[in-house]
Amino acid sequence: MTQTTSTVAPSLNDSTKPLILQVADLNVYYGESHILRDVDLSVPKGEMVCLIGRNGVGKTTLLKTLMGLLKPRRGAITFEGTPLLPRTTDERARMGIGYVPQGREVIPRLTVKENLLLGLEANSDPAKRRAQAIPDEIYELFPVLKTMLSRMGGDLSGGQQQQLAIARAIMGEPKLLVLDEPTEGIQPSIILDIERAVRRIIAAKGISVLLVEQHLHFVRQADRYYAMQKGGIVASGPTSELSNDVIQRFLAV
Repeated sequence: MTQTTSTVAPSLNDSTKPLILQVADLNVYYGESHILRDVDLSVPKGEMVCLIGRNGVGKTTLLKTLMGLLKPRRGAITFEGTPLLPRTTDERARMGIGYVPQGREVIPRLTVKENLLLGLEANSDPAKRRAQAIPDEIYELFPVLKTMLSRMGGDLSGGQQQQLAIARAIMGEPKLLVLDEPTEGIQPSIILDIERAVRRIIAAKGISVLLVEQHLHFVRQADRYYAMQKGGIVASGPTSELSNDVIQRFLAV
């Protein structure tokens, strides 16, 4: 059984909204090291769910497992009711899961425009992949990118690269956007720009978001949170009820 704090982890279907993602009894190992332990987590459609916890507790491992980059020994993951474990990473992307990994992974020797167009590979519409067009909504979300289309990705600042990485994921028109520490190493003004863009994406397009984050202001933008410790979910609930005790346990550095 998973250790619990005073905040009890919810059942898989405690939201009144339909779920876009369900994780049940997930166990993942690196060799013989048990990293994820009996993880249960769900993301309702059109909501932002934030995963918090100190470094090394398994947050990134969970996201990599969702994307098919790691294989669990036990458990189930479903996306819109479809089992994900048999699917490859590129199939999961085409199903509608956009992933922005920690470190962003912008391709440094490609231009901003070329990086953006790479995001079309995850788009399920063949016509949009062939058109190789960048929709205006990308520039509305991240205006700075429009002025930098011909610049190399490696020449951008960290904050600009993060905006590019999120925009590239949006090019695939995902139903679920998975973000791994998008504010890490970024100046406060750009953090606010990214927060606003993510909330706008949710409001305008109904996209769901699963976010790993340590920045408290961004955490509070989410609808729900899950806290991890030693590879398991140990607390969860609405972020409106996020207590100082939980913040000190799982966010304080």
